[in-house]
Amino acid sequence: MTQVDTAEAGQSGAEIRDAGTGTPRTDVRRAIRIVFRPEPWKRGPVLAALALLLGLVMLLHAQITDRGGLGSLVETCLPWFGLFIPVLLAGALWRRSASAVAALLLPVTAWLSLFGGLLSDKSHPSTDLTVVSHNVGAGNPDPAGTARDLAASGAEVLALEEVTAQAKPLYEKELEKAYPYHTVQGTVGLWSKLPLSDTRPVDISMDYGPLGDTKPADVKMAYNRALRTTVATDRGPLTVYVAHLGSVRVFPRNGFWTDSRDRGAQALGKAIAADRSERVVLLGDLNGTLDDRAFAGITSRMNSAQEAAGDGFGFSWPTTFPVARIDQILVRGVQPTSSWVLPATGSDHRPVAAGISW
Repeated sequence: MTQVDTAEAGQSGAEIRDAGTGTPRTDVRRAIRIVFRPEPWKRGPVLAALALLLGLVMLLHAQITDRGGLGSLVETCLPWFGLFIPVLLAGALWRRSASAVAALLLPVTAWLSLFGGLLSDKSHPSTDLTVVSHNVGAGNPDPAGTARDLAASGAEVLALEEVTAQAKPLYEKELEKAYPYHTVQGTVGLWSKLPLSDTRPVDISMDYGPLGDTKPADVKMAYNRALRTTVATDRGPLTVYVAHLGSVRVFPRNGFWTDSRDRGAQALGKAIAADRSERVVLLGDLNGTLDDRAFAGITSRMNSAQEAAGDGFGFSWPTTFPVARIDQILVRGVQPTSSWVLPATGSDHRPVAAGISW
């Protein structure tokens, strides 16, 4: 009995000494034993299930029902779903769950396939024309200062959304020297260093009233929030659309309400589809990210300047801590060469800019 105990003790001591040496062969054997041991694969089933669910949501987001605006809400927040990955990874490592770590490969792959291309700088130095779009904000306390900041950007074409009747003269006064040509249609306007022609409002179905079962006619609003014009460049005509689509709202009863925005997106998409111009640029506050299915009629015909030539996500709203890019620059027939976000002004949105080339 004493001999057996001594042998066992000697064997244990040898194992301890062998483990202490830390030789590569020992480390490999130990790693293999750990990986193929059943316990790590049985741990953390909830974490593994959550990881798989996260990946499936990102991969199949287009299949999520839009009842109550759920699909649009998920797609608006889609880039931020990546934040759950390090949280789940930390949980998997804490639980020493091999199954949870393996399951995380799905959301990592899904997120990189959706947004990995935005992480690199795709800009090019050559630019024929610089365009800027900015929702200047109806409650902007300093419209004149905002106008001066935008003029300092050096853009040849400047689109403004949410221009109130009170602030319009201030924008016109501050921008007239840098931009001799301009048009304002309702609450949207375009200022240009180049001549404009064939300007007209675009109907994006913005006649609506408050939410609810009752929509009395006397409280309905009917005002223009989109325009189309032609900019005369030295490379030929450029058709420019400026649009400010309806807002989205979150209501306990209606959920994520996007009806007004979606109607506007459909109408704008039809107008662009019917436009036979060779070169088209769309500038504006679309009140949604381009991952949102509501913009399929637009994104199927136009390319995002930020996705094609930007650096990062280009979030533009809200000013204090941007979490989404709802201010967009899209093109057709021209090539985006750069895309960026300008410094904050007095608005609750940040201006977005892009360089385009023929």
